[in-house]
Amino acid sequence: MINTVWGSTDKPVASKQLAQILSAEADLDGTLYIGYPIIGTPEGSFPIDALLISPSKGLVLISLVEGKVLPDYAEIQDEAFNKMRSKLLQHQALIRRRDLQVKPQTLTFAPAVAQLPDCEKDGGLVCNTDTLLSAIGNLEDFNAEFYKPLVSVIQAISTLRRGRKKRELHSQTSRGSKVKALEESIANLDSQQSAAVVETYEGVQRIRGLAGCGKTIVLALKVAYLHARHPDWLIAVTFNTRSLKKQFENLITTFVLEQANEEPDWEKVRIINAWGAPGGKERTGIYYEFCRDHGVEYSDFGPAKARYGSNKAFESVCDIALQGVKQLAPKYDAILVDEAQDFAPNFLLLCYEYLKEPKRLVYAYDELQNLGNRSLPPVEDIFGKNTDGTPRVVIHPAEAGKPKQDIILDTCYRNSRPVLSTAHALGFGVYRDKGLVQIFENKTLWFDIGYEAKEGEIDDGELVTLRRTPDSSPDFLERHSSVEDLIRFEVFDSVEEQTAWLVAEIKRNLVEEELIPDDIVVINPDPLKTKDAVGPARQMLMREGVNSNLAGVTTIADVFTEPGTVTFTGIYRAKGNEAAMVYVINAQDCYDAFLPRNVALVRNRLFTAITRSKAWVRVLGVGKTMAALKAEYEKAKAANFALHFRYPTEGERKTMQTVNRDMSKAEQERSTRRRINFAEIIESLDSGESILEDYPDELVKKLEAHLARKSKHKRK
Repeated sequence: MINTVWGSTDKPVASKQLAQILSAEADLDGTLYIGYPIIGTPEGSFPIDALLISPSKGLVLISLVEGKVLPDYAEIQDEAFNKMRSKLLQHQALIRRRDLQVKPQTLTFAPAVAQLPDCEKDGGLVCNTDTLLSAIGNLEDFNAEFYKPLVSVIQAISTLRRGRKKRELHSQTSRGSKVKALEESIANLDSQQSAAVVETYEGVQRIRGLAGCGKTIVLALKVAYLHARHPDWLIAVTFNTRSLKKQFENLITTFVLEQANEEPDWEKVRIINAWGAPGGKERTGIYYEFCRDHGVEYSDFGPAKARYGSNKAFESVCDIALQGVKQLAPKYDAILVDEAQDFAPNFLLLCYEYLKEPKRLVYAYDELQNLGNRSLPPVEDIFGKNTDGTPRVVIHPAEAGKPKQDIILDTCYRNSRPVLSTAHALGFGVYRDKGLVQIFENKTLWFDIGYEAKEGEIDDGELVTLRRTPDSSPDFLERHSSVEDLIRFEVFDSVEEQTAWLVAEIKRNLVEEELIPDDIVVINPDPLKTKDAVGPARQMLMREGVNSNLAGVTTIADVFTEPGTVTFTGIYRAKGNEAAMVYVINAQDCYDAFLPRNVALVRNRLFTAITRSKAWVRVLGVGKTMAALKAEYEKAKAANFALHFRYPTEGERKTMQTVNRDMSKAEQERSTRRRINFAEIIESLDSGESILEDYPDELVKKLEAHLARKSKHKRK
């Protein structure tokens, strides 16, 4: 079966016909890319119309002809062949001695051309809808030995996560050596992530996933891909955490250099704050520009906070700006929003109104990293309705022959299974004496984010045991160290004891364990207390000759880490960043809250802090509440990091925080309709009104396969 990844294309009709024909061919396996890859050349970027990677035929470059006139197809095929061959020659895995083992094959697909030429003389190949499959069948067979490395080369958009830090390593078993090995293992994007980068929907698209699944990297590379594909577009990427700005700049620069062989045009690609203020290019923001371009009232944070309160400030000023517009003046061709869960929904609406048709808005989020008391509502509520009462935006299900509008990244490449499961156990309060703190509004989201039911069912009032699947939590992330070393909880009698232990451990990391200062981040979950809370530890480290910085205070706001320094930070600036060794201090502040409605808020802070770690995490705290938090961890550890709890009933869910899946009304209706239809089928079979033979064999086989998998999971 052919899986199609839909990039941006200026040949939509021919692309759709090509995808429909190939995806319907059961005997053909592989992946079809539309509008990808883009090959960097001395003359700039060279986009490939379509590319087929097949175990049987290898790499097939397909030129598309949209109209009825056939261009110089042989010259186009030759140029694509030469440029792709040059790209492949850069990868040693595809070479034996001096010879490239993968020969790109070329053809031209011209569905609307009435009379196709005889191509035997020049060796080119032109086909239409009637001859496409036979043309591919007649291509040279491929040596399957090189299929996996070939797929890796095409899918590995960039080795952006490979460690570039200078390390002096003397022990193969030191922490420093383990970090280097981890960085090499996760250097390349996987197929799911690379598809998310390329997949281009002409409208609103959302990307969801856990901390560490690569949302920020995918979003940055999507910006770069769109810029390389459409250098004339004005594209903005915005975010809530200012310390992500440098990360976005580095990612976009690296990828555009790969794709277009030139620096990004920063007049066309804008890494821009969400709020912004007057004062030039570095201070501007989406909201500020929207106000300026539409002649509506702009409010700075100080006055807005004083008038509406810090939690409602941005939401209120966005509301005023939207209401004050007399005539919309769309400016951007695409806007991408990271950390959307931390924005008021009307900021997404403001971005939407600021876009030219077809309103290319991409927003990425993880509800469990929501550090405020809000969840994203359905898209129909965010973007409103047309004059005829129909929703302006609808999330459509995945459909063959069309780009995906809703992308879920379920594989976590940062946190090991014990670390991520611990973060979920504490974030939800799975092993809390008082019971759950929050729960997903939609039960199936557990499966979307990489869990499976080991025992029981996710049904109201039923006991269930959930665990991470091997695919969603790769084993190599935890093989390097024992469970006791991957994650530790430490309880102290005083803040002074906590500080002394922290400083001693950091010194050991640097002196004995071959970590470098850049590998270490210390997070204080309460943002209001961070400056005072980290002061003593920073002073002690300074006396020991260890430099440190306080992100956003001793560094500029757009920088999170500085080379050669240990980073101390509050939880807000930690978001979107990661480190090999993470110390969470004063975790007792995350056990409970004075106001019951804030318990989920402080638990989310702890979840976010723990999930910054890509290797080891130390959770430190003081007193009885920290001891209670550690007791929750010990229960998770005793369960081998499975989540065992009684699923709350509908009435119980109403009394706790529910975490939205941003499930649109259309999705809710489809889900309800599927359940009703399935119940009707079972009732019909039970009553004898119908028999299995009445249903298509293919449908019955698929149902049997699903039930077999479910039964297998239960037995496990």
